[in-house]
Amino acid sequence: MIYIKPKQQGVALIIVLLIVAIVSVLATEMGGRLQLQIKRASNIKDNNQAYWYAMGAEQYARKSIQKLMEEDGEVIHLEQPWNQEFIYPIEGGGIQAQLIDMQSCFNLNALKVATSGEGGTSLLAARKEAFMDLLDNIEPEIPSYNRDLVRDSLVDWLDTDNNPQDVGAEDSEYESRQFPYIAANNYMVDKSELRLINGVEMTWLRELLELACVLPNNNLFEINVNTVSEENAAVLAAATGLSLSDTNSVLASRDPEGFKDVASFLALPSIQALKLSSDKQKRFKVKTFHFILHTKAQYNDATFAMQTLFKVDPSNNVSIIRRDFSGF
Repeated sequence: MIYIKPKQQGVALIIVLLIVAIVSVLATEMGGRLQLQIKRASNIKDNNQAYWYAMGAEQYARKSIQKLMEEDGEVIHLEQPWNQEFIYPIEGGGIQAQLIDMQSCFNLNALKVATSGEGGTSLLAARKEAFMDLLDNIEPEIPSYNRDLVRDSLVDWLDTDNNPQDVGAEDSEYESRQFPYIAANNYMVDKSELRLINGVEMTWLRELLELACVLPNNNLFEINVNTVSEENAAVLAAATGLSLSDTNSVLASRDPEGFKDVASFLALPSIQALKLSSDKQKRFKVKTFHFILHTKAQYNDATFAMQTLFKVDPSNNVSIIRRDFSGF
């Protein structure tokens, strides 16, 4: 039998209490970390599930576009099922998706035109004029000098040389800033690049972004006259040269199922009065080959947003040319 003196008994008790305290702290820390790991694993699972719901919506949209092109591809208009917002509730969340015609907005890459070829200079001039008409219809009103500045700077941003337009901007302008950068000298990847263009101001940028879009590696300037709505009537006004009020009148008189062909649109008295050249007449279509899908999927506490850009080839095959993971 071991005899412990009274003083030693006090020390032993303190040691035991310290051991119990340390074990309690360790147990609490381990429990907290375990709960954190469980929550983290749960969040990863929920995010993955929301991601795959969004991918499922993308595949559904892809098949829907292909079916649309096979059955009604010759005339695309807003009364067709593709224009309806898709809302699908699921246990623990839901899927929200909306297809948008990318040929009902102004493709900023349309101002990338090689002027060395035949007709290149006149084509660029015509597209610069259309872009100016678009800027004219932005609210709040943009001062005249700023419109010229943004137009020429955008052309300089897209072209391959380092020679500025009349009031444009090339590398020397951007390199002199507090946080320097250089012009892309290539196609835009996303319309958010507009924030980098010389002359752009935040007071009216949001309004311009609502009317503009970007087709990657494509300077197509073709507007589907059947899918332009009153909200983006300024796009059609820019393409035609009509005033905004006259453009709204054209849209108000448009048949719910749109124009059957481009000739019907060009035969309108207000359009005939413009005496559009053959090159300008080629801007207008009743077909669409580019759509963007805005998807938002929710599962438990996870939310996943994605934008998918589709392109339809002449054989009606639908391909995905870009995905963006961002806000809805």
